[in-house]
Amino acid sequence: MTFRDVHKSLLSTRIRAYDLAKISSFVVHTFNGLFSLDKFTDATFDVAMRFLHECPWKRLEILKMQIPNISFQMVLRGANRVGFSNSPDNVVYKFCDLAVKSGMDVFRLFDCLNYVPNFIFRIEAAAEVGEAAISYTGDVPDPTRTKYNLPYFFNLTEQLTKDGADFLCTEDMAGVLKPDAPKILIGALR
Repeated sequence: MTFRDVHKSLLSTRIRAYDLAKISSFVVHTFNGLFSLDKFTDATFDVAMRFLHECPWKRLEILKMQIPNISFQMVLRGANRVGFSNSPDNVVYKFCDLAVKSGMDVFRLFDCLNYVPNFIFRIEAAAEVGEAAISYTGDVPDPTRTKYNLPYFFNLTEQLTKDGADFLCTEDMAGVLKPDAPKILIGALR
């Protein structure tokens, strides 16, 4: 479940902490079996400060107090990492530290190019709560596709787990994952 993507797309992430807190009791009781809530990314951090005039850390703390039974998850992206411009390494490390202290439980580390060095840095910055998100592209069931095929994703997964990723997920931003592909892909990666 997300407190991020939907209102990011529909309302430019401009829902106040006050309004999110008002629906928190519903979320606590209705969705208590969820692994995590997608709460935070560079856009929510930026918009909280620039447009809502809220402290992004305080937002997290308020919502974590309201929803203590579900893990909070955030996306930590590739080159821009935090915000809409490149950030030096020390800023990313401090950002991760403050996010954890404010209630973040899981970091979903994402790089649109599946560039492993970007993942490794973020795995280190997010410490033990990082999850690598593999960007899905291609067509795994099609044997004529030779670049983004099953061996490509298998090798990428092996490399990321060897480098410290505790969790993996598949991200299909472009909507190209055909119905039979998840069974093949996830079955092979397990």
